[in-house]
Amino acid sequence: MAAFGTAAPGPPHNPNNDVLVSEPPNDGISSLAFSPTALAPKNFLIAGTWDNEVRCYEISNTGTTTPVGLIKHAGPVLDVGWSPDGQTIVSASCDKSAKIWSVATQQSNPVAMHAAAIKSIAYVGDMGGGAPAVITGSWDKTVKYWDPRAPTGQPMGTVNVPERVYAMDVRAPLMVVATADRKLQVYDIRRPTTPFHEKLSLLKYQTRCVATFADGTGYAVGSVEGRVSIDHVTEADRTKDFAFKCHRDPDGPAHAVNAIAFHQTWGTFATAGADGNFTFWDKDAKQRLKQFSKLDTPISATCFNHDGTIFAYAASYEWSKGAAAHNPATARNNILLHSVTETEIRAKPKAVSNNRGGRR
Repeated sequence: MAAFGTAAPGPPHNPNNDVLVSEPPNDGISSLAFSPTALAPKNFLIAGTWDNEVRCYEISNTGTTTPVGLIKHAGPVLDVGWSPDGQTIVSASCDKSAKIWSVATQQSNPVAMHAAAIKSIAYVGDMGGGAPAVITGSWDKTVKYWDPRAPTGQPMGTVNVPERVYAMDVRAPLMVVATADRKLQVYDIRRPTTPFHEKLSLLKYQTRCVATFADGTGYAVGSVEGRVSIDHVTEADRTKDFAFKCHRDPDGPAHAVNAIAFHQTWGTFATAGADGNFTFWDKDAKQRLKQFSKLDTPISATCFNHDGTIFAYAASYEWSKGAAAHNPATARNNILLHSVTETEIRAKPKAVSNNRGGRR
């Protein structure tokens, strides 16, 4: 396929000496997603962008990156995802539509429509009873379920939510929907029309992102105030919920937490923010595992690959400070790949008590 082409204004800042994806997008990067386990040992990475594109890259074991495909929407792309078998890409756009893109045929077709921009999208292989679905969350205050096998323009089901959908994550059967006004709804997609738990976010300001735990027992929420909350699904576990500060300058302002990604193997997670930092954390020990060197550009999106050996992050303006802070003439948009080592991401062993039965 012909080269994508790029208009990057200068060399990227790369303080962690990570691999740069070739031919990066020409505009802000809203979302990233790696292909699932089914495509191993190959890694395919997709990126949704503010110039209406979805780009697909092949990542070799040596770190070489090759552009392999591109589709366009009529408006900015806000979210991207994969089917569980790795054969289909889905994308959601401000043009109020979602598309489904066949990896094998390179053909794309509309799969969903809303009355307003679609903020989040997910492809679920089994909603219960073996039926797949594409799930979309929109600023029209609805979550809709669509049949990817025979798109008809009519949803299989529609759920009205309290406000505009700002973030959504699905790890079947768990689905978490975060809306405006700090509202959170938790669903079991096998019973998709009614949330089994609703709450206000533990965080005081606008929700920016949400990510489900690797084991599906809870989720993390990030906000514009530079804080993250750790929330559990079952009532018995909710006593373990807590929030912590991150992505804040010492004695300075807080920065938006733009992305949270959980590691499939170890259950630890990464946060990335408008301050240009990304950090690995252990939620169970409530400690930071590794702080990486700061970029001079916000980090707008992140993801781990299928086995957690690659961490992709987008260095790109992400609109957390509005249009006034964006200069297209100098903006740089790049995707970087960090080779993840076990010592960086694995939770530290718990300390062994030296108590031999003496007084406490």
